[in-house]
Amino acid sequence: MLPSLRILLALLCYLTFTFFSKAFAEAQLASGTLETLPSISYEGIADRPVQVWLPDEYPAQAPYAVLYMHDGQMLFDSRTTWNGQEWGVDETASRLIAEGRTRPFIVVALHNSGDGRHGDYFPQKARDLMSESSRRVKHPFNRAELRADRYLEFLIKRVKPYIDTNYKVSRNPENTFIAGSSMGGLISLYAVLEYPQVFSATAAISTHWPGIGPEETLPVAESIRKYLRENLPEPGKHRFYFDHGTETLDRFYPPLQQAVDKIMRKRGYNDNNWQSRVFVEHTHDEKSWNARLDHALIFLLGTEKQRDYQ
Repeated sequence: MLPSLRILLALLCYLTFTFFSKAFAEAQLASGTLETLPSISYEGIADRPVQVWLPDEYPAQAPYAVLYMHDGQMLFDSRTTWNGQEWGVDETASRLIAEGRTRPFIVVALHNSGDGRHGDYFPQKARDLMSESSRRVKHPFNRAELRADRYLEFLIKRVKPYIDTNYKVSRNPENTFIAGSSMGGLISLYAVLEYPQVFSATAAISTHWPGIGPEETLPVAESIRKYLRENLPEPGKHRFYFDHGTETLDRFYPPLQQAVDKIMRKRGYNDNNWQSRVFVEHTHDEKSWNARLDHALIFLLGTEKQRDYQ
């Protein structure tokens, strides 16, 4: 690479980092506070910001439950997101805690790595379950670098120990949860199946069951279901929440979600530990995820009398 080009690329990287650092540093919340952790690196994945949302009363109600969420830059302030939308996590979480509908909790927001998001979030071991002939097909997915195992190691070995040490939280799995949407839904499910001793429940929202483009024929969705069948824990200590809308990208999900629901029923999951919900006219975006976030949060963190919230 020419020296001048190398200098230009370095300058662009610096300016990009500076822009996004300023953006998330200046995120304005409706309630609570947002802290950015010191840089935490892990070999094999790109560095990324990790932020912690604390409710207004923190730490008065310690110990707090912990909800880990992916795509952290999209959770709090639409003025700092790429599409002008947000999950509204601070508003919804604060309201549910104040109303006593959930236990007190904090949110650990792991930003995605941009172009590396798919490689970080796709359930890595699922690709290995495709037939050998399918894995030989000349398709970008078969050549892609998958890093989900490293990403989860980063979360478990670096981020969680920091949270457990520096925040007034419960460390047991009964108070440790994980959630995300689309590919973030897949990695959230993968996290519970790979680390059932760490997480007790997940919310996989608008789960991207195709794994790749929804109209492509490579049997990726089938391999994800095979991984689920082989690794789903017996009912009793874990809970699973799935949902999807009916418009835009979500319109492809109903038959795939129904196939997953069959696996859940066959394994013995029921209304006490599993939900699969459809939200008519909801689309595949933060606006829709915000509109139904309370359902997922109450399923994960709700007090006993609120678990059946509709």
